[in-house]
Amino acid sequence: MNYMILAAIILPILAGGGLLLAPERVFADRPGLLKVTGVSFVVSALLAVGVIAGVGGSSLMLFQLVDGIPVYFAVDSLGRAFAGIVVLVFLVAGFFSFVYMSHEKNERRYYAFYQITFGVLMGLCFSGNLVTMYLFYELMTLASVPLVIHQGSREAVMAGLKYLFYSFCGAYMALFGIYFLYQYAICAGVREPWHDFYISAGVVGFVPGGAFNMDAVVQSGNTGLCLVAVFLMIAGFGVKAGCFPLHAWLPAAHPVAPAPASAFLSGIIVKGGVLAIIRTVYYCVGPDFLRGTWVQTAWAVLAIVTLLMGSTLAFKEKVLKKRFAYSTVSNLSYILLGLSMMNASAFTGSILHVIFHAVIKSGLFLTAGALIFLTGRTKVNDFMGLGKRMPILFWSYTIVSLGLIGIPPTSGVISKWYLAVGCLESGLAGLSWIGPVALLVSALLTAGYLLPLSIRGFLMEPDYNAVRSDYREPKPLMLVPVAVLAVLTLALGIIPAPLIGFVQNSIAAALF
Repeated sequence: MNYMILAAIILPILAGGGLLLAPERVFADRPGLLKVTGVSFVVSALLAVGVIAGVGGSSLMLFQLVDGIPVYFAVDSLGRAFAGIVVLVFLVAGFFSFVYMSHEKNERRYYAFYQITFGVLMGLCFSGNLVTMYLFYELMTLASVPLVIHQGSREAVMAGLKYLFYSFCGAYMALFGIYFLYQYAICAGVREPWHDFYISAGVVGFVPGGAFNMDAVVQSGNTGLCLVAVFLMIAGFGVKAGCFPLHAWLPAAHPVAPAPASAFLSGIIVKGGVLAIIRTVYYCVGPDFLRGTWVQTAWAVLAIVTLLMGSTLAFKEKVLKKRFAYSTVSNLSYILLGLSMMNASAFTGSILHVIFHAVIKSGLFLTAGALIFLTGRTKVNDFMGLGKRMPILFWSYTIVSLGLIGIPPTSGVISKWYLAVGCLESGLAGLSWIGPVALLVSALLTAGYLLPLSIRGFLMEPDYNAVRSDYREPKPLMLVPVAVLAVLTLALGIIPAPLIGFVQNSIAAALF
């Protein structure tokens, strides 16, 4: 039995539980709490990196829920890609929080649920079948809610309840789809070449290109019902990714959550919905079953609507973290649009944007957190002239902003190029050119809502009613994570070939 996978999932959860349940006197002094938490962060990350690197094997059958439905873990290229970016954001946002959380109450509880969420995310990334993925998808919601309601204010609690309500509604839609797929697709059998795999892994494992026998579904006359089931799963899992019309939890949750939690939510947790959609479409039913159907068209239309709506609302928003939340709504729909095109170029662009957006958006939220921590202010117009006093922070913000806009040589231009090419190659009537136009319009809006902070920070005189003379760069533990993410944004844009090769050879090429 491969215990490395289990350790990467369970130990962070146990570490978080230990922090949560330990008597108050054990962590009475803050330096001791930070040392223990920092060590557990590093150990958790190293265990995850070990699994990503293939140490100790790549699969684990834990136990059977019922006959034929096991809790099963399997590490593949897609899981490695998602887990790698989870580890990166977990570490940078985690160590950033050591400074940020110094002015927050219930700091120990925050670190506890932060680590528990990380362990659950590892379980989601390494899930080997549909049921295991669904279990960890639900646990991800439950584990991350305390991060949203951390402040304990009425606004925070209401945002947490909205997050729960929307997430559960989406999850139940997906569960409804799973029931129907199990009855009409899974029970019809799996593709013959993978028969031996399913004897050991259970009948709901993931296979690139689609595991379920959808030919049997077509022959049985249940195509329409299964298309509805798949659409429910796409729409349900899309709630976590902020897809219209159930996107409103994002702008409600981010302004009240601590900034490092917002970075983790926006950079990583929303990607849980993307991962679930990819597993459903590309690893369960297969893209061939959906190409040219109303499901593909409806999915692409929803993505385009959400993309433009999110950018427009972000452009109009004056509260900095809420502006970034609407930006997340928009950029997650870039990814969903690419996935809906169902061709190799668009799929490559979507996976690249998963990675680039996680780096960039984490940098944006951590910058917002540093500014809020230092000034106590939250509006976009509150930081005039601060670029001259915090040049490293503002230059880092500017670089990641250019990445999100998609300006060379930053990484965002690479993923957007593949997404635009994929739309043009899709052959979908109308949508093949509407998609690239929507991407261009959204990029212009993105420039309009991100760059003013840099322009006002560097080029305008400070508002002396709002800016104190003692404002300086944040502490290194705050500044270094933001700078690292900015450097990554540049590096992945200047030297993208290794990552593109990994995506194309290990993921996209296996699906088409």
